[in-house]
Amino acid sequence: MKTKKIRWGLVGLGNIARLFAEDLALVNDAELVAVASSNSNRAKDFAKTYGAKKSYGSYKELFNDAEVDIVYVATYHHTHAEVSISAMNSGKHVLCEKPISTSRTQAAAMIEASQKNEVFFMEAFWSRFNPAIRKVKHLVENGEIGKLRYLNAEFSFYVLDSDPNGRMLNPDLAGGSLLDMGVYPIFLSYLLFGKPKEILARSNFHETGAEIQTSILFQYDEAQAVLYSGFANNIDMKAKIAGEKGEIFIEPIWHETQGFTLRKEGWEKYHYEPTLGKGFTYEIKECHYCIHAKKLESDYWSHENSFDLISIVDDVREQAGITFPFEQI
Repeated sequence: MKTKKIRWGLVGLGNIARLFAEDLALVNDAELVAVASSNSNRAKDFAKTYGAKKSYGSYKELFNDAEVDIVYVATYHHTHAEVSISAMNSGKHVLCEKPISTSRTQAAAMIEASQKNEVFFMEAFWSRFNPAIRKVKHLVENGEIGKLRYLNAEFSFYVLDSDPNGRMLNPDLAGGSLLDMGVYPIFLSYLLFGKPKEILARSNFHETGAEIQTSILFQYDEAQAVLYSGFANNIDMKAKIAGEKGEIFIEPIWHETQGFTLRKEGWEKYHYEPTLGKGFTYEIKECHYCIHAKKLESDYWSHENSFDLISIVDDVREQAGITFPFEQI
């Protein structure tokens, strides 16, 4: 029996949306129906490039399109909650780009909108569905490297020469390395260790007020995680997981990795786990599965997981003194 295609709409047509659209074309039961931008010409150009039938000059027009089943939200971080809730209130399923929002309060409102409107909602944390990272989690949970003791994950590249009014360095747009990249190391620690018992975090800031370096220590009962994100330097972007019987090295760029090395007892083995396309294909397929199964959330990256993660980020921000002008203090 032929599976009915899931019809997608995209809002926020930046670089991440372009990569997503390229991967969407690789998923057989996906169809890009409509795109929307506040700039109608930009929407028309995007639609022409990626084969969407319709383009809109406002998000609301797309949300009102009966042919759209699910909306991918790739707008600025600080608008994720408002845009996603608007889409869900219009009866659309939503895949919202990470981070889910800028606070746990917003995340709770997004989850409530999913439940109230009985629509599927998931944070687009694509690394959770990466084949290599799923394999790493499986090996760790099955005791391949023994009791976990240590994790180190970093994500940084140099952007201090970029436009200070652009997304990266503008605190009015929730700019800074933590929400953009620091969520990835935090995610890996949460995925393997759970929520930390204690958090230590310190940040350095740009002249715009945006955070540009954050170092984090997570304390667990019998383990520690040392994490870093930054805009002030380039780095190899590897990740290391150490247990009492062995180590796992996730090759760079680790959050979109194609493989990892397992080392233990004097030998090592490389596991090659290539992605289909850039790697967005796996979260797309999970959305399709959940929609067909009439689920409101994924078992692999649930509402609770997203809420836990942004709650940890909130605690890191409080420790490190990271605030945004649009927040009420």
